Amino acid sequence: MKQFIFLLLMLFSLSTFAQKEALSSPDGNLKLQINLKDSITYSVFLGNETIFENNSLSLKLKDRVLGKQPKLTGKKTEQININEKPVVPLKFSTVKNNYNLLRLNFKGDYSVEFRAYNNGIAYRFITNLKSAENIIYDEEFLLNTPNNYTAHLQQVGSFKTSYEDAYSKVNTQDFNSNMKMATLPALFNTSQDHKILISESDLSDYPAMFLKGIAPNKMKGVFAKAPLTFEDEGDRSMKITSQADYIAKTTGKRNFPWRYFVITKEDKQLLENTMTYNLAERSKIQDPSWIKPGQVSWEWWNGATPYHVDFESGFNEDTYKYFIDFASTFGIPYIVMDEGWAKSTIDPFTPNPNIDLFELIEYGKKKNVKIVLWLTWLTVEHHFELFKTFSDWGIAGVKIDFMDRSDQWMVNYYERVVKEAAKNKMFVDFHGSFKPAGLEYAYPNLLSYEGVRGLEQMGGATVDNSLFLPFMRNAVGPMDFTPGAMINMQPEIYHSDRPNAAAKGTRTFQMALYIAFESGLQMLADNPTNYYQNKECTEFITKVPTTWDETIAIDAKAGEYLVVAKRKGDQWFIGAITNGSQEKREIKINLDFLAKNTNYDMSSFQDGINAGRQAMDYKRVESEVKQGQEISFKMVKNGGWAARLTPKK
Repeated sequence: MKQFIFLLLMLFSLSTFAQKEALSSPDGNLKLQINLKDSITYSVFLGNETIFENNSLSLKLKDRVLGKQPKLTGKKTEQININEKPVVPLKFSTVKNNYNLLRLNFKGDYSVEFRAYNNGIAYRFITNLKSAENIIYDEEFLLNTPNNYTAHLQQVGSFKTSYEDAYSKVNTQDFNSNMKMATLPALFNTSQDHKILISESDLSDYPAMFLKGIAPNKMKGVFAKAPLTFEDEGDRSMKITSQADYIAKTTGKRNFPWRYFVITKEDKQLLENTMTYNLAERSKIQDPSWIKPGQVSWEWWNGATPYHVDFESGFNEDTYKYFIDFASTFGIPYIVMDEGWAKSTIDPFTPNPNIDLFELIEYGKKKNVKIVLWLTWLTVEHHFELFKTFSDWGIAGVKIDFMDRSDQWMVNYYERVVKEAAKNKMFVDFHGSFKPAGLEYAYPNLLSYEGVRGLEQMGGATVDNSLFLPFMRNAVGPMDFTPGAMINMQPEIYHSDRPNAAAKGTRTFQMALYIAFESGLQMLADNPTNYYQNKECTEFITKVPTTWDETIAIDAKAGEYLVVAKRKGDQWFIGAITNGSQEKREIKINLDFLAKNTNYDMSSFQDGINAGRQAMDYKRVESEVKQGQEISFKMVKNGGWAARLTPKK
């Protein structure tokens, strides 16, 4: 009888108390506590601060929910500390991948893998189902903040979005079911002013995740349903005419996307994070040596209207030769021929009759400048053979536009495109796109994405919004913001119309963006005539690399200012930008990151004395500096500072 009572007590105990698992970061500062009872929940701690508590996760299939009533059958722990070299190094030529791993295997042929890094945590589902097909009806991604946080979100009205809305600031205590959903990445400030950046990586054959507030301090993931049937809607869109009741139809044996949280004590640490790369699938391109990141001259933003020339400008052959000549003069490897290069946006094989495209390709070869062609995504979908044709023509890459969706079908479209482009040794720049989520590492010929409120938005590209980009959008992957305006205005007097396209912020703000912002394909958006007339600024900009060996965030506050130093070889570049919250901001930095026993020539550009009113005012300063020296500079409101440091020979 006693044995029977003891057995009952044991069974009651197992059913009442959750089984607990724990995982810590390599340095021990971040801790993850996982509870297994009726569901899989986890809490996250940074030191003594609770970051999240009792977040839950599950995958809803047709006949069951993975993660509900979990039965643990085994687990695996591992410590990883390796150095890896990205094909396109946007921050570091060598990236440290150092984490502790916990994989929990459950009855029902599925697992959940957790990773703890010194600067964040991540998890993903893994299924090993016997069925060849796996239908996912929903995924539970539930966040609970322990108290009120400040959330910086890009809120959108529907799943059809170009990810170009301005960021909004929302208190998590005000979350409710009526609020708009938000794209990833999202940025949270905790009550102790620590930062949490939320995004995803290794996104493949699955829809992108959005976030939605549902109740005070509660948020969940939401996903577009899988589209079933379509019909063309104009030259650059498809109307979804029917959709499934599930979010993805995929394979039974697979890894699902990583859900990750970069968690930092200081804002500046967000600028150095490499979490998307750490979690992404490694390059599938066996020999990527042909992939050449670089700068590109672009005609659309400035209206293709060079002046002080002896030809009529526009989308014609003379204008494009002028752009090629400009690119060649300053060592820019590419030009983009945007909308207007083809006779029709639906026919990628017939150039505009005002343009001899093949003559331009040959002309560019003589000048060491290659051509990138713009296309609507729908035209690409209807003519996938264009990659081989363009490659045979000698086209270096394609800029593909207006996808404006991130459901499973469209996520797969991205992968089909970059795979076919890689087969023909062409690179891709996606506009009208969702944010980076790892595909750019599996196929490093994907050099950049738009998915940002960039300079194309003219007055909508506010300095205040742009000061969040390095901490959010650019913190998850390459970003085609299209900087480089030579007509600069303070916001209170801003006005802009093509061909005199202008940008908010000072001249040096625009120059510093080439250092502060990351893109494997970095645009020079303005008119070559304006660049010729501002030659010393252009010479500086065109010497800024698009890939880096080392990145050091010196000082930063998300949404307000940043100072970052980046190294390529033995040269250093320092970029600083600020918003308009202060009339003037004085910065002091120590050059302790420079090589010892070496003097450097420093060429710097600072806001001019009148830049607070006339934003094009700047001053160039030449000086000599060395390791350990302290330097200071001032930025006016919406201003910047940019410098190149070269070892003296």
